[in-house]
Amino acid sequence: MLNMEKIARDELQSGVALREYAAKELAAPVTKAAAMIAAAIRNGGKVLLCGNGGSAADAQHYATELVARLYQRERPAMAAIALTTDTSVLTAVANDYGFEKVFARQVEALGKKGDVLLGLSTSGNSANVICAITAARNRGLQVISFVGQGGKLAALSDLVLSVPSDNTMRIQEIHLALGHVLCKLVEEMVFPAEEAKA
Repeated sequence: MLNMEKIARDELQSGVALREYAAKELAAPVTKAAAMIAAAIRNGGKVLLCGNGGSAADAQHYATELVARLYQRERPAMAAIALTTDTSVLTAVANDYGFEKVFARQVEALGKKGDVLLGLSTSGNSANVICAITAARNRGLQVISFVGQGGKLAALSDLVLSVPSDNTMRIQEIHLALGHVLCKLVEEMVFPAEEAKA
């Protein structure tokens, strides 16, 4: 019979090494990503976010943290839009143009030079995220990608945060941690705590 407690312990332990890797190797690139987004927001731009499945949930999560707030202190809202949420747009575009265009069409409609696109893909090869990045490049947006071990997105992006794993769950766990750090840094860069108190 399977030892369920051991399975639970092993699952929890298996992400520790990746978390340590992220702390050592990804702190610098996530800081650069935050600086890109903060500069866009300070200059009247916005961040567009997209991904599939769990990555779609992450895109919505990060957008929420920026628009609402991450910490329990007041500060103005920041412009962030998850391209994963409008079912009418998603289904219309999927029906009329194909699923690979569901995010690209929204980038064409909403993106402008000075904005940032954040694309998430654990494989790094999601066709609809790749199409979104292509649309973003054509419109002059900067592109940040959260990926697993690379894939096609890496070569198309200005900045890549890559988690060295092929385990989707572990990659998503690190992406979530990185997203929280990213949002904290953006919040501090755009609205420093000292200024928020003033």
